[in-house]
Amino acid sequence: MAKKFDKDSFSGTLIVVLAVSLICSVIVAGAVVGLKPIQEKQKLQDKQGYILSVAGLMDKNTDIGKTFAERIEQRVVDLATGEYVKDAPKDFSARVAAKDPAQSIRIKPEDDLAGIKSRAKYTEVYLVKGEDGKIGQIILPMHGNGLWSVMYGFVAIQPDGNTINGITYYEQGETPGLGGEIGNPLWQQKFVGKKLFDGQGKLALHVGKGAGSDKEHGVDALSGASLTSKGVQGSFAYWFGENGYIPYLNKLKSAGAQ
Repeated sequence: MAKKFDKDSFSGTLIVVLAVSLICSVIVAGAVVGLKPIQEKQKLQDKQGYILSVAGLMDKNTDIGKTFAERIEQRVVDLATGEYVKDAPKDFSARVAAKDPAQSIRIKPEDDLAGIKSRAKYTEVYLVKGEDGKIGQIILPMHGNGLWSVMYGFVAIQPDGNTINGITYYEQGETPGLGGEIGNPLWQQKFVGKKLFDGQGKLALHVGKGAGSDKEHGVDALSGASLTSKGVQGSFAYWFGENGYIPYLNKLKSAGAQ
């Protein structure tokens, strides 16, 4: 005669606990797999929304997917040459490529003004088309270390490769109310109309205490967040330097954004 299962015994309790744990694990794993496409779609939509926002094309009624498809053209640029990469994958991600030794470069410490240690060889850029189909601005990704986090943002510039149309930070973990104010549209607005470079082509944009008195190139640092502001300055210094977008911007100036 088979022995009756005693769920109240030690072994019975252990079997029940293990069975429940296994069932829960299967349910959680299934939920993760099932929700991943939804999460990826939302992540893409969020990114597109930030790009449209910095381009001045976003409001509460904007159909993000439709507007992005109609007005934004994504291209991939070889940062070393400034040339567009032919046949680049549509889903190319510089953030993913930066983690792959074959697709990235180590930055020399003396050149690492953004404190990021390495970067992808290629990066996405976004060409913003006007209603006439002509390129009206270019949106460039930028990231660098702040006080507590890597700060990821976009900078929109005019086809002259010099005038800033807007900036936004879409991912950062700086101190709320202090460095976290880099996400405040009122502070970001201070960059609009500023020139990146001086007449000799050298980076002139500077973020610092009292810098706003320079109407052409200066932006006041965030109050009480000197290290975060220094990180913003370092990000501009790297990405708009010879190791960043200079080769690409030089080609824009000489040949246009087409």
